[in-house]
Amino acid sequence: MKIGVIGAGHVGLVTAAGFAHLGHSVIAVDEDQTKIETLLSGKTPFFEPGLADLVCEGTEKKRLTFSTLISDAVTFAEVLFICVGTPQRESGEPDLSAVEKVTSEIARSLSDYRLIVEKSTVPVMTGEWVKYTLKVLSDKEVSFDLAANPEFLREGSAVYDFFHPDRIVVGVETERARKIMEEIYHDIPAPILFTDIKSAELIKHASNSFLALKISYANALSQLCERVGADVNLVVEGVGLDSRIGKAHLFPGIGYGGSCFPKDVAAFLHLARSVGYDFKILKAAAETNEEQKRFSLEKIRKGVWNLKGKTMAVLGLAFKPDTDDIRESPSVEIVKMLLAEGCFIRAYDPAAAQNAKDALPEITICADPYQAAKGASALLVLTDWPQFAKLDFERIKDILLMPVIFDGRNFLPKEHLRSLGFTYLALGRT
Repeated sequence: MKIGVIGAGHVGLVTAAGFAHLGHSVIAVDEDQTKIETLLSGKTPFFEPGLADLVCEGTEKKRLTFSTLISDAVTFAEVLFICVGTPQRESGEPDLSAVEKVTSEIARSLSDYRLIVEKSTVPVMTGEWVKYTLKVLSDKEVSFDLAANPEFLREGSAVYDFFHPDRIVVGVETERARKIMEEIYHDIPAPILFTDIKSAELIKHASNSFLALKISYANALSQLCERVGADVNLVVEGVGLDSRIGKAHLFPGIGYGGSCFPKDVAAFLHLARSVGYDFKILKAAAETNEEQKRFSLEKIRKGVWNLKGKTMAVLGLAFKPDTDDIRESPSVEIVKMLLAEGCFIRAYDPAAAQNAKDALPEITICADPYQAAKGASALLVLTDWPQFAKLDFERIKDILLMPVIFDGRNFLPKEHLRSLGFTYLALGRT
């Protein structure tokens, strides 16, 4: 099938390359000329494990092409996936101007039937506006269908998630649209849940908000464990062994972040307010997430006494491992708090160094963890890259000014570190 993907970001590019791998002919469109030039040169504009190879395969087999013109996609494709960004406004409401702009350009280019698919994360009722815009701006003789197909791609494992999803959610209004979507996803071994469009739009925000709730619950437990002298890692392990609850996302840390959870929680809260519902439990999750960052800062302060004028070694700036994305990263937020306290920061991240350097020009980016640790008053591990748990901690101890480690993800070898003479600080671990 001929598919157009509009938006070549973290969702759109994975989607386009994934469809090409499945045998579809795909054109990916983005208004960012530099991004398209990067892709045409055989490179990817951001780090995502496995994506570069997938894009290369698609272009070499001539199944994947790129353009900056939406009209090219409308002319070429039978199905158009809208994968543009929906950033958060100050009110928490998502900014849908990019969705509107793309929809308007699609409408003006339509000359024959097309299926237009919302894949961007949008609030419920967006489909109504998309349909209205298409009807008003397109030729009245041209027919179209609308579908909603929310994405559930996790940064750091997006390629795997595309080919091995837990479920595929598709909101449709016609049998024709349903059959097209079944054909597109025919070779993906996952159940397809067909719903109405509004329900499909709600499922994405409801899913991410629930996961944020689960993380915040674990973080709240860490503060309780801290006060009573229990080990939160053991507590959440015991809780997660209950099959009704499960272990996924039930891990305490410095807070959730990234381009999805904070934005989606805010959007869901805004939606609830707009229809007159006080979503108290979700508000509490968002408040707990902010509180956890302050809790982390106070834990660091207790380990080194005064913060002003001290150098801190920070390992991990991306919001999670296996990505270079620092959007809404709790690591970055804690770095900003430390800077406000008068600290100097020496930092290392395996993938996010350049993005962090652009966002935090005040900090020193180091070539490796040991360079960051040399002469620092404490080592703060804020992203759980697996290699950080395998460092030569004896060497770390020798080059630190003070033998203090803050484990912001509760994943380092606690007993080993203490046996080496470190002051080991974590969240909810005695």
